[in-house]
Amino acid sequence: MAADLRPRRPRALTPARVSDPRAFVLANTRLQSPPHVPEIRLHLADEAMDLWRLTEEDLATLGLPLPFWAFAWAGGQALARYVLDSPATVAGRRVLVFAAGAGLEAIAAARAGAASIVATEIDPFALAALALNAEENGVAFTISDRDVLARPFVDLAPRPETVLLGDVFFEEPMATRVAAFAADATAHGADVLIGDPGRAYLPTDRLERLAEYQVPTTRALEDSEVKRTRVWRFRA
Repeated sequence: MAADLRPRRPRALTPARVSDPRAFVLANTRLQSPPHVPEIRLHLADEAMDLWRLTEEDLATLGLPLPFWAFAWAGGQALARYVLDSPATVAGRRVLVFAAGAGLEAIAAARAGAASIVATEIDPFALAALALNAEENGVAFTISDRDVLARPFVDLAPRPETVLLGDVFFEEPMATRVAAFAADATAHGADVLIGDPGRAYLPTDRLERLAEYQVPTTRALEDSEVKRTRVWRFRA
């Protein structure tokens, strides 16, 4: 992603301006609807905004983690679309959204009638975006900064019945941990659903395909303007 955020460091962003995550999100995003899920509005960055142009070096200088939360990735859009179109996957169930980003999948689960939702993130700016986007869309869910990969699935309370993983298999170390967590969750009866546009570390030998979408995106983030993106169920 660093290569996609290249041009030059904007003067508008300084360490002093990133001390308040909520204010930072409001100042560096605008409300917009992901193209594949137009009924949901999120605070996102786009090509016209300073945040889009920051390099990885710029982010480190400002003390900012990579802002994955600020973009509607293809896998998350597909998974949210599937949940909205197939509400029985979450309706009346306890749902965990891992690496929830801006909250697209969590909002979709709330709209589809989930009994409860926990959206997890470790980035403080993502946590702020989650709160803002839940408010914008008139839904409520629990926002948590706990690292659910660091403990056995059976230790989670309340125990999730459905786990949503949107576009999380792009980096090998994380993909290995997520796959182990998915296997643990599946072994204990959870339904694990994955949205993915063909990332390198997706464990396809463990998956059952549920749906396929053509998701509009941008060449600034991806290698094409439309990504063939699939929704999968993790198999026991």
